Amino acid sequence: MNLPRIGLGCMGLSHAYGVPPSEADGLALLRAALDGGIGMLDTATLYGGGRNEELVGKALASAGSARRAELVLASKGGLTPGAGASVADGRPETLRAQVDASLQRLGVEHIDLYYLHRWDQRVPIGDSVGALAEAVTAGKIGAIGLSEVSVARLREAQQVAPIAAVQNEYSLWSRNPELGMLEATRAAGVALVAFSPVARGFLSVAVTDPDSLPPRDIRRGMPRFQPEHWPANAALLPAWGALAVEAGCTPSQLALAWVLSRGQHVVAIPGTTSIAHLHEDVAAEHLIVDEALLARAGELIDTATVSGPRYAPGAAAAVDSESFEDVA
Repeated sequence: MNLPRIGLGCMGLSHAYGVPPSEADGLALLRAALDGGIGMLDTATLYGGGRNEELVGKALASAGSARRAELVLASKGGLTPGAGASVADGRPETLRAQVDASLQRLGVEHIDLYYLHRWDQRVPIGDSVGALAEAVTAGKIGAIGLSEVSVARLREAQQVAPIAAVQNEYSLWSRNPELGMLEATRAAGVALVAFSPVARGFLSVAVTDPDSLPPRDIRRGMPRFQPEHWPANAALLPAWGALAVEAGCTPSQLALAWVLSRGQHVVAIPGTTSIAHLHEDVAAEHLIVDEALLARAGELIDTATVSGPRYAPGAAAAVDSESFEDVA
């Protein structure tokens, strides 16, 4: 499955990063993305408890069938809101129901790429993938993806059905795919879709004081934004900003250029609530950055220089993808 190199992660329009924008502002951003030629929209059952899919559906309806045909529409199932935390549910009956609900909320008859949002460790991944394969046969979805999985889980899933994409976190400060997934996807002809490629706003220099984040912002619970780790991480930002100036681009664009440099099969899906930042992100696809400068960026912001794990222990336990903490 051919995916555009840069898509739009829609989560922040309804979910996770504090107070989301109004529906009118969310629609304005999505319409700007569609008008600006964005090639993929990425949403999920989880985001806003379905509200994000409804928002994307309204934007698609206003864009018209011709624009919809040009676009890769991606969504996810198998992860739903729970009491204080999301809950993985990969049972086939749950996924069948969620695919149908996604189609209804999005207002479409076909979703191009549908991910298992998280592997439910109580359910063999083959059972979950089998249910999505049924949806492919029924014409409800075009291809199957997996999110936050390990190489072992990818290979198990591939025994059941073709896997078109793996969506794992990947950025300069989250190098987990380099523990095997980057090479495994390249070798198998599977797209590696990097979520949070700008390090949850860190590499855009958008976060200067984690205490100023909204009360319900998920970054407040992430170790790298905590007082014991934040000062060491913030100390990297002046040199990072200087590298971007040297490259002749913004810090966000440099972060995206580095992710895209990791392989032709790597796709980035930055999220934003700002139309100006949206245009900035889209322009990153066409940047030409010197390889030596990209290498210096990779040395400045790396597992060895970033302080703290990407998730707190409880959240980490629910994620299957390879972890530096596991191999330390």
